[in-house]
Amino acid sequence: MRRHFSSMLLCGAITAMTLSAAVAQTNTAPKLPVAAAITYDATRSNFTSGNSFWMEGGSIQLTGDIAHHFAITADVAGMHSDNMHSSGVPLDMVTATFGPRFTWSLLHARTSVFVQALAGEAFGFHSVFPGAVRAGDSADSLAVKAGGGVNLALSPHIGLRAFEADWVRTELPNSTTNVQNNLRLGAGIILRFR
Repeated sequence: MRRHFSSMLLCGAITAMTLSAAVAQTNTAPKLPVAAAITYDATRSNFTSGNSFWMEGGSIQLTGDIAHHFAITADVAGMHSDNMHSSGVPLDMVTATFGPRFTWSLLHARTSVFVQALAGEAFGFHSVFPGAVRAGDSADSLAVKAGGGVNLALSPHIGLRAFEADWVRTELPNSTTNVQNNLRLGAGIILRFR
């Protein structure tokens, strides 16, 4: 069920981005900005209660403005850890989330602050995920992401994601609560298309 829900969310994100890009390219319609952010991310995660570790990776975010201050964002992030909390067990995780973003522009529109609430799917692999009968080397779950960040415009087409902080909740099997609360921090570049 979750896999179908996430597939629908991703299809919705791709459709929204495609429609925004198509409308932005027509001469008679108002130009709607579309942006792509490429970020480096570091994530503080836990696989059981009280056992935290860091993962590193990156993300690609596509954002299409739909109304004044409001946008739709699709975020795909990949994270990796060689050794979860000195256990000797690695972890690779990909999250794909989609949802609304609200942005305020400050200082003559050169600086903007955004908040977002996204939902989708997390896929963990190259690790150990305990199950009812046996452990597996991959698992998927619901992923919920909420947070925000600061963007700095360097030119009309290039910007800087100065800072982003998000709470990311996943529910991958871990033999205890099957819940992971992650703090994801990121920074990177933004490319804008009008």
